[in-house]
Amino acid sequence: MLSDNSRLTGKICLRLSMGKLYKKYMSLCQSKKLLDEVSYLMRVRRYALRTERAYCDWIRRYVKFHGMTSREDLAGGREKVELFLTHLAVQGKVAPSTQNQALNALLFLYGQVLEQPLQGVDAVRAERQQHIPVVLTPEEAQQMIALLSGAPQLVVKLLYGTGMRLMVA
Repeated sequence: MLSDNSRLTGKICLRLSMGKLYKKYMSLCQSKKLLDEVSYLMRVRRYALRTERAYCDWIRRYVKFHGMTSREDLAGGREKVELFLTHLAVQGKVAPSTQNQALNALLFLYGQVLEQPLQGVDAVRAERQQHIPVVLTPEEAQQMIALLSGAPQLVVKLLYGTGMRLMVA
């Protein structure tokens, strides 16, 4: 059981660490590095590292698409976001989930980083395409495994036998 002194010490340490985080956040805001600020806020909010990287990539693409050079260029966000998302759907021919990820990254940028929430973004939506899954028959899978040897064969057998995906390996 924790004593009152250890609880008090824990609260003081938490306040000190939050103070340090706040100071770091303020220094980032003053340095005007947008992607550093995005990364910092995502880490403080415990977003996954892959999400952080994806959001930063979408924000980088958005800034490059519009040729922005300063934070002032981010003004008029709703129209610029609509134009970017429409470009992704029409010229980029991205999947709806990809367009949604870009939208969520930009909503995070404007809502959490710039504190200018976007309302009513109405862009052309990407169309869902019908895909026929490519699945090997058990015989085809056995033939493919027979072509391998050593460690690669073992990994493929484990992946195939357990139903795991390649990202897990």
